[in-house]
Amino acid sequence: MTHPALNDHICFALYGAHQAMSAAYKPLLEPLGLTYPQYLVLLLLWEQDDQTVGGIGGKLGLQSNTLTPLLKRMEQAGFVKRTRSAADERQVRIGLTEAGRGLQAASAHVPGCIMKATGLEMPALHALHQQISALRDRLQDS
Repeated sequence: MTHPALNDHICFALYGAHQAMSAAYKPLLEPLGLTYPQYLVLLLLWEQDDQTVGGIGGKLGLQSNTLTPLLKRMEQAGFVKRTRSAADERQVRIGLTEAGRGLQAASAHVPGCIMKATGLEMPALHALHQQISALRDRLQDS
C-alpha cells in the first residue's frame, strides 16, 4: 500500500490550519504583549480565576515543563500572580492581576477579527468547531 500525497493527509491539513490560525492571531495579540498560548491561558482565567497550574495544563493539553515558563513570563509581565496553595503547598495557583483583567476588554475585538479572517459565517464556524472537537475527542479516546 502506498501513502497518499502529503496534501491528502488530514494531519497535514490540520497542521497547516493551526499554523495559519496562529499567524492570524499574532498581529492582534502582539500589541497587547501576548503570545497565542498566553492568550489561551487568559481565556481560561477570564472564565474562572484562580486555577491550579495542573488544571490549566490539563485544559490546554500542555505539560508543566512548557506551561511553567509561559506562566513565569506572564507573571513578569504583570498579567498573573502565582501563589502556593494554602491547602497543599505542592500546588501552584494562578490568578489574574488587574492588568490581566484589563486585557479582557483590550482584547474584546480579537474573536470578531478571527471570525472575519476565516471567511465563515457563525453557523458554518460552529459546525466546523463541532467537527474538529469531535475528531479530537475520538483521537484522544483511541
